[in-house]
Amino acid sequence: MGRKRKSGEGTIRLRKDGRWEGRVVISYDDKGLPKTKNVLAKTKTECVAKLESLKESVAPATAVKIKADMPFGEWVEFWYENYSKPMLRPSSQRSYEDFIRLYIRPKLGSVPLNKLTMNDLQQFFNWMRKDGRTLHRESRGGGLSDNMVRNCHSLCRRALEKAVAERLIVKNPIEECKAPPIRRKEMHLLSREELQKLLIQARAEGYYEVFLLELTTGLRVGELMALQWDDLNFNTGELRIERQVYRTKEELLIQEPKTKASIRTVILPPPVVEALKEYKKTVSSRWMFPSPKKEDAPLAPAAASHRLSKILSHAGCKKVRFHDLRHPYVKYKAKNFLNFFAVPEPIVNCNYNPILVC
Repeated sequence: MGRKRKSGEGTIRLRKDGRWEGRVVISYDDKGLPKTKNVLAKTKTECVAKLESLKESVAPATAVKIKADMPFGEWVEFWYENYSKPMLRPSSQRSYEDFIRLYIRPKLGSVPLNKLTMNDLQQFFNWMRKDGRTLHRESRGGGLSDNMVRNCHSLCRRALEKAVAERLIVKNPIEECKAPPIRRKEMHLLSREELQKLLIQARAEGYYEVFLLELTTGLRVGELMALQWDDLNFNTGELRIERQVYRTKEELLIQEPKTKASIRTVILPPPVVEALKEYKKTVSSRWMFPSPKKEDAPLAPAAASHRLSKILSHAGCKKVRFHDLRHPYVKYKAKNFLNFFAVPEPIVNCNYNPILVC
């Protein structure tokens, strides 16, 4: 089934009964929830045509009139669809749509754009922090995380900046609103001995090359999982990073990194190249780290993170995030990886089978 979208784009899916269904959002209720209409057809082509006709028929009634006293909810929706959405990845689109549907429209959606005040916005963000959560309230409490509130603050700020640029309002009322401060998560780094235990245990569980390469390069987990064999030059040790994998609610997606600076080449130490050369003999996929469940697909980043947690537990090491594995590389990238961690040659080319700690 295709990715769900809103506000005029519509979605098309194949139903279990063999018919094609097209659906489009035509309006929103008082709580900000979408109202939809649908069409049915025997073929996808016919469904697309019917959906386009439906969209044309409802367009006049749902067209947004841009004016200073329009509801803030309508302005945010218009800004998102026309200025923000085309530049966003699908995962970010879903987050923005959730912010608008679950929080902004229910609380601020009816306030006229030119009447929206700093107090309105500050009270809204305070509500999000104290009682804005709609799911998992019993386990996580009523308030949303500071990160969620900051992201919604950023969305509103940019929508209002555009309103100022369009001369719909004179001043951005969010300028004096306080967003929650950024609190960096504490880094937990593995010791030299724990890194050796990690590599030994990873070999026993069939994930040695994943973590050897991560500790050597410091790649983001999405970049690591998106590697293909064609990205590695075994003669020179050059490894090209030019894509990343990430998951939406529906599927894994492969795209270029967010910035041009993230497209780069790193040089692997010769022992790591040799380890990957031997490992390649056991892999029949174009992906360096293929999914064990889905054909011609990479291992999902979440699966790699889950596997790390299991391996650390089996090896008797403290728990760290996959992201934390990048930091030994970043801090000591000028030094040879094997020399710094004193990883003996038998670990890179070991033939023994350590006992699995259950």
